Amino acid sequence: MSEVADFLAAHAARVPVRLGTSGTSGSARAVVRTTDSWVSSFDAVSRLAGLGAGSRVWVPGPLAATMNLFAAVHATVTGARLVDDLAQATHAHLTPGDLARVLGPALAGVTVVVAGDRLSPGLHDRAVAAGATVHHYYGAAELSFVAWGAHAEDLRPFPGVRVQVRDGEIWVRSPFVCDGYAGSPGPLRRDADGFATVGDHGLLADGRLVVLGRPDAVTTGGATVPLSAVEPVLRAAATGEVVVVGLPHEDLGAVLAVVLTSPGDHGPLLAEARRALAGAHRPRVWFHVADLPLTPAGKVDRAALVSLVSGADERATRLV
Repeated sequence: MSEVADFLAAHAARVPVRLGTSGTSGSARAVVRTTDSWVSSFDAVSRLAGLGAGSRVWVPGPLAATMNLFAAVHATVTGARLVDDLAQATHAHLTPGDLARVLGPALAGVTVVVAGDRLSPGLHDRAVAAGATVHHYYGAAELSFVAWGAHAEDLRPFPGVRVQVRDGEIWVRSPFVCDGYAGSPGPLRRDADGFATVGDHGLLADGRLVVLGRPDAVTTGGATVPLSAVEPVLRAAATGEVVVVGLPHEDLGAVLAVVLTSPGDHGPLLAEARRALAGAHRPRVWFHVADLPLTPAGKVDRAALVSLVSGADERATRLV
């Protein structure tokens, strides 16, 4: 694997590396970090995941994704062996979508580390029932590890990481944060005390971190989709109001949902989405709501809108 060899060569030479993010397709943005910002977390990951020199590690995802490259580099440095399929593995690094696809007897005895998106307690329990040991972590390409636990409702700060939630926004201070960006700027911000954030929102109570995601983006199947990349495309073809939100999904973490105030827009916008949007940027579900809920400031209340279309509220109609 040339990507692993390149990282190890950079580490030996003590030079920084540039790693792509999982954001908008085609972006020139890359994260710049020291190799030590990864390597210094290896001991903690090995201990938490029970991974050592005798382990056999399956990493099915592309190494262009930082979570997969980290897993492959960590296994190599630890002395574990990378394998080609689940049947050979003692350990696997998967997204929630990957985990859902391989649920079954083959997971028995395998330790699974899940990242890239929110791991629901339900999917965690299904994997455990299949015989797997399951770990989950939250992080970002810019921040690396932030919190670790069994699933998304059981996350605690990763060893060596200090976590604060300020006005709903997650800030961290740790040795694992990147140096910055190469190419176009990104969401990383820092303060004078050495804390950093990428804008994810969350709650911190009793030592547990609940990650709510970015208010202006939806993470679905491990891909972060900015709402600004979807809403303008649909609004240009609409006669009424268009709001795109993320709805919780058991396997994918979330899916894109479109809420329309004019039900007649459904057909034309569905055709436009098929023409102009691809992959994770294409909405999965559509709703009609006559009146959008608003905040006291008069802006669309996206949280209230998600609650409205997620439940059995008669004010929301699913469009098919």
